[in-house]
Amino acid sequence: MRVLLTSWGSRGDVEPLVGLAVALRELGAEARVCAPPDEDFAALLDRAGVPLVPLGPSVRSVVSGAKPPTGKDGFRLAPELVAARFDTFTEAAQGCDALLTTGLMPAGARDVAEKLGIPYVYACFQIYGLPSRHFRPGQRPGTPSPQDETDLTVLWEQDAQRVNALYGEPLNSHRAAIGLAPVDNVRDYVFTDQPWLAADATLCPSQGMTNLDVVQTGAWILPDNRPLPDDLVAFLDAGTPPVYVGFGSMASHAPKDIARVATEAVRARGGRVLLARGWAGLASIDDADDCFVVGEVNQQALFRRVAAVVHHGGAGTTTTAAMAGAPQVVIPRIADQPYWAGRVVELGIGAAHLDPEPTVESLSEALATALDPDTRTRATAVAGTIRTDGAAVAAKRLLDVISRDRAPMSG
Repeated sequence: MRVLLTSWGSRGDVEPLVGLAVALRELGAEARVCAPPDEDFAALLDRAGVPLVPLGPSVRSVVSGAKPPTGKDGFRLAPELVAARFDTFTEAAQGCDALLTTGLMPAGARDVAEKLGIPYVYACFQIYGLPSRHFRPGQRPGTPSPQDETDLTVLWEQDAQRVNALYGEPLNSHRAAIGLAPVDNVRDYVFTDQPWLAADATLCPSQGMTNLDVVQTGAWILPDNRPLPDDLVAFLDAGTPPVYVGFGSMASHAPKDIARVATEAVRARGGRVLLARGWAGLASIDDADDCFVVGEVNQQALFRRVAAVVHHGGAGTTTTAAMAGAPQVVIPRIADQPYWAGRVVELGIGAAHLDPEPTVESLSEALATALDPDTRTRATAVAGTIRTDGAAVAAKRLLDVISRDRAPMSG
């Protein structure tokens, strides 16, 4: 069997697909991944031995400007991604038995699968964007809902309208070009009635939270067996466990002056600091030996050796820290990150710093919660509940979907 896996988004949108691709390979299936052509992602797929088919512009080129992308940028990007998906998937999905997609509103994926007559699966890494009777939709480019509107049904209808405004015209234009009828509701067509949720049930419970029939597989974790660099190990061995500070693929979205603020806040607590360079380019503020800067490393191993993890609240980082039993301080910036910050607090495994621009004093206060021994005890307990077989569960389910689709009709 051959499967096409697709995503356009940050590393947190791409790495789980690599984990799923590896799990599919272990079951004897061939998987290829369509993902943005960023060097980081290419290296990730190469390390796992998974073929990469470049999709659209690099994410870094979109998010690494002096300021975060605007609504106008969103309206320019949407038709570009739709066109890229039709062009790329039409060729890449040839000979494939299924197409699974995730990431930034993947309009164009189901359409190619429909044209080719193969099963389509939409997967997400949190419930944040799925229509719900319990929470409001997040922000999208386009006309915002009125401030005084509280009816969730109305708000989610307006969310669907915003998706149509972004993707409807380019999507239906490409559908017409390949002989498909237009789609009235792009969001619901992309999501399907039964989306898959690639998130751990402890960290992201889904029961009754969305209007859709969600299939929760567990998080798709790519095992990382790489040793930590020698100089990093030497730093870790030289003193007490440091506080890790990193913002992953956040570039222009990272808090202003966060390296200085975090370093001084950690020092105020008598700790050492480990800065992850990331796309924000975090760097040491001085030459003191209580601070170390790392590039791309094995977080699964590293987080088991830190006092706490300060981060933006991406699904991947939140899950990796929780698996390691590391207390967390989440400084949410965009999208689903406030949701993960809330879950960290609800589970008692850390603190949420909801002000997007922390000060030394405010971050020090959040660290007081994370570094409390009771928080470490709770984080250790939660770590024992998190399942690591989500990719294997999803891989088996996907192959079952293909087998059912191939089964001859009786009659």
